[in-house]
Amino acid sequence: MIAQRKDDHVRLAVEQHHGHTGRNQFDEVSFVHHALAGIDRPDVSLATAFAGITWPVPLYINAMTGGSARTGEINRDLAVAAHETGLPIASGSMSAYFKDPSCADTFRVLREKNPDGFVLANVNATASVQKARQAVGLLSADALQIHVNTAQETVMPEGDRSFSSWVPQIERIAAAVDVPVIVKEVGFGLSRGTVLMLRELGVQVADLGGRGGTDFARIENGRRELSDYAFLEGWGQSTAACLLDTQGVGMPVLASGGVRHPLDVARALALGACGVGVSGGFLRTLMDDGVSALIAQISTWLDQLTALMTMLGARTPAELTRCDVLIHGSLRDFCADRGIDTRPFAQRSGGLQALIETTGSTR
Repeated sequence: MIAQRKDDHVRLAVEQHHGHTGRNQFDEVSFVHHALAGIDRPDVSLATAFAGITWPVPLYINAMTGGSARTGEINRDLAVAAHETGLPIASGSMSAYFKDPSCADTFRVLREKNPDGFVLANVNATASVQKARQAVGLLSADALQIHVNTAQETVMPEGDRSFSSWVPQIERIAAAVDVPVIVKEVGFGLSRGTVLMLRELGVQVADLGGRGGTDFARIENGRRELSDYAFLEGWGQSTAACLLDTQGVGMPVLASGGVRHPLDVARALALGACGVGVSGGFLRTLMDDGVSALIAQISTWLDQLTALMTMLGARTPAELTRCDVLIHGSLRDFCADRGIDTRPFAQRSGGLQALIETTGSTR
């Protein structure tokens, strides 16, 4: 039953990305072009550091799958791609492993094929402390993701219907495991209030997991006989909206959900993300064209992200937060309703004086 559900998730996710319209609220974020802001490419580093974690690149393969023979093969290929490109990689939910330990290899392959890489284990918010530790141990994981997904569970025919235990359980896990804890949404977004609560619970990092990529309400509705939850498709906040909503929360945030290309990566970093995760887009490439094509895609993205940073004058991912960005359309309306002043984002570079100081020019 669980294995079939995991296979269904992969099939429906790939179908969804094949039919994606291509637009989301990242399109309402644009950089102000400063024609003389560029720097030398060798001066650009993609390394990022946050919460005691150091990654060689600010891009990671986010949680997808595991729990069946087919998804084990997918995890193997994803791990190979991570190993070849240096990307951190997260496991899909390991609930299937807790119910059926015989599927352990479908998750463990992430470490076996990527022995020196950064690997994140993944559990749900109902997992016991013992299971959380077990998940970390199985993968020799460098961090633990706890996923939260009330909207998905609500639509899932066999999903949870009791959520009140999640907050205290997250706090227990965060206090008990020996690796950084990251709480992630699965595509509906984390609000400012939620991230502030997570900080108080002892969570080190929030993965905002916003709307715009794989829609798990739509996936679970597709598994229902009557498809009677169609009204929840599109639920939640976009990743761009979450990034703006969580400015200054006092804890590192990661951005995932609806990241389509390197410009979206740069936009997310410019809005304050320490790293950017991709799931559905990479899965589509893997399923359509194979692991070699995925490795090539990731390598191209890293090259193009470096090129964008060179043009924008950002030596590190963190320096992208000094670039001027404009917020447009419905995203600007969201900010207005949430009391977020977007004007400072357009004036962060300091203009001509900052350019003079950077280049050393007096003319």
